[in-house]
Amino acid sequence: MPLWAQLLDDLKARLAGGELTERFPTDLELTQEYGVSRHTAREAVRRLQEDGVVSRERGRGTFLTSPTIEQPTGAIYSLFRSIEAMGLEQRSDVLDLSVTIDDGIGGRLGLRRGTELVRLERRRWAGAHVLAHDTAWLPAKIARPLLDVDFVHTALYDELSTRCGVRPNSGAEWIGTDLPDKAERDVLRIGARQPVFRIRRLSCADERPVEWRHTIVRGDRYTVVARWAPTGPY
Repeated sequence: MPLWAQLLDDLKARLAGGELTERFPTDLELTQEYGVSRHTAREAVRRLQEDGVVSRERGRGTFLTSPTIEQPTGAIYSLFRSIEAMGLEQRSDVLDLSVTIDDGIGGRLGLRRGTELVRLERRRWAGAHVLAHDTAWLPAKIARPLLDVDFVHTALYDELSTRCGVRPNSGAEWIGTDLPDKAERDVLRIGARQPVFRIRRLSCADERPVEWRHTIVRGDRYTVVARWAPTGPY
């Protein structure tokens, strides 16, 4: 394997691990760190540029690109599908997958006090970038089989349909903007003044509530798109 390809693989691994996100090294810094020639460093970075991972600006340096996920409204959707539709790999760090009791959440799902819930908490990635922090609660009575799922690279609704025989087909979302607290910033790896979208979702299957979800999405990497057509007088 040529040296530039070895360097490319290592840079991709470091980016996937959350490194180099604040500042991407210059060609000179790469030559000094890896002991390679300028040509080798430039070729590896050029390949990253071709893949859309970085951009180069003359006189300024090399920067990580920030892909923006466009999310249409008006129908139930999967963040997993939206990310992969952009040609990016979707993966998740599973921060929690457990059975819990939360009467506040249970009440939103129309459940009795003390009812067990399956709680799934994930940090969501779009390619080399952290995109969102996502927590979903589902009635354990229907969702307990999900406890055996590896959610690193799969969609919750696909697993819910396959393993539990339940497919959400209606619901509602509430979308707002906010400044995250420190714990949320740490998960999303963002600064103190960087805004986020807060998305709260109630999903139903045949009008029965089956999921309450709270998602925090980086404001610089997510756009909500509303489209309309003339259906009557304005």
